Amino acid sequence: MTEVKGTGGDSGDVARPQLDEDLSEVSDFLRAVGKQIKLLRERAGLTQKEFAKQVGYTESLIGAVEQGKRTPQRELLEAAERILDAGGLLLVVADDIEKAKAKARVRHPEWFRGYAGMESVAEELHCVSLYGVPGLLQTEAHARAVFSMRHPVLSEDVIEARVAARMARQEVLLKWPRAVFSWVIDESVLRRPLGGWDIHEAQLRHLLEVGSTRGMVLQVLPMDRTEHAGVDGPFILITPKGRPQMAYIEVQTSSRLITEQEEVRIMNARYGTLRAQAHTPQESVSLIEKILGER
Repeated sequence: MTEVKGTGGDSGDVARPQLDEDLSEVSDFLRAVGKQIKLLRERAGLTQKEFAKQVGYTESLIGAVEQGKRTPQRELLEAAERILDAGGLLLVVADDIEKAKAKARVRHPEWFRGYAGMESVAEELHCVSLYGVPGLLQTEAHARAVFSMRHPVLSEDVIEARVAARMARQEVLLKWPRAVFSWVIDESVLRRPLGGWDIHEAQLRHLLEVGSTRGMVLQVLPMDRTEHAGVDGPFILITPKGRPQMAYIEVQTSSRLITEQEEVRIMNARYGTLRAQAHTPQESVSLIEKILGER
């Protein structure tokens, strides 16, 4: 068993000390892009509110992008290119931002990089999440809200770099042939509107999409169950390409990668029991739809 310590992993999103990370390259680049957008907008004689309406985003988001606090998505840049007549400048920047996101992949805290590297080449990944939405399934807005509520607080630069790194990790879900993915998520996670209802609603709708995607199995463990095989806490089972299955756990300031096969076998059996105790995938989708309808 290997134990490591650090900040900001995946499943629990617990508050941990902030490590010193070299994030200047990414943050400076985002600020430069924001300044370019602001200059082009002002040259076009548009206020933030007017520009936001034309591109279909909120005024607050445009303000955050112009300040370098939010990563502009390709759709926003393409719309801004057209509306601001940028002469191709923002389309070139869109490609550079994709490269920056890829670079952010290596900006995980050092202790987490080993697991993140295995995750990127996983042939199977099975996750039990009892307290929060798994990192691989978080929307960008949800991830930003989670990092923003950390205590002690993280700087804006660190928040944006962590969000970019988390979004970059999700590329593993798009690879083909697709790995085998499954998640068991406690119902309480679906009922806790972290970040506010608008962010939570979008997160729930994203989970619906995941639950309807071929090769991905999403199950919800209902709160009315009288038995719960996961009372010892959340965990991840991961099978990297060409290596035996391992388990990964996080709690407060400690994280562990479990390689002892007897322990992994026990956790595998526990996961099987949790899946039996959870709703079926179709029942889980129906429950998420029901929660959305209760609003």
